[in-house]
Amino acid sequence: MSKNAPKSAVELVMERLKQQDAGADVEATTLTDDQKEAIAAARRDYEAKVAEAEILFHSKLAAAFDPEARQELEANHRRDVGQSASTRDRKIAAVRKGS
Repeated sequence: MSKNAPKSAVELVMERLKQQDAGADVEATTLTDDQKEAIAAARRDYEAKVAEAEILFHSKLAAAFDPEARQELEANHRRDVGQSASTRDRKIAAVRKGS
């Protein structure tokens, strides 16, 4: 690309974010291959747990006819998925910190 070519919206946003990071003294860190693999494993585990929860949720939902029971199943499902996401995020944060 030539120096005079217009920048895409993504390039402009990335430049702004880099400027904000520089102003906030945020340093960019690169992840090691082991860290990348650990993060990928945490994401795979999360996706597997969510897929399992979806299957179980839909099978229980198909058997529930009472509206209150269905609402309770939905609330439990949302809670379980949220807990799985929270666990995934904690694992990823721990890997990024190097622990």
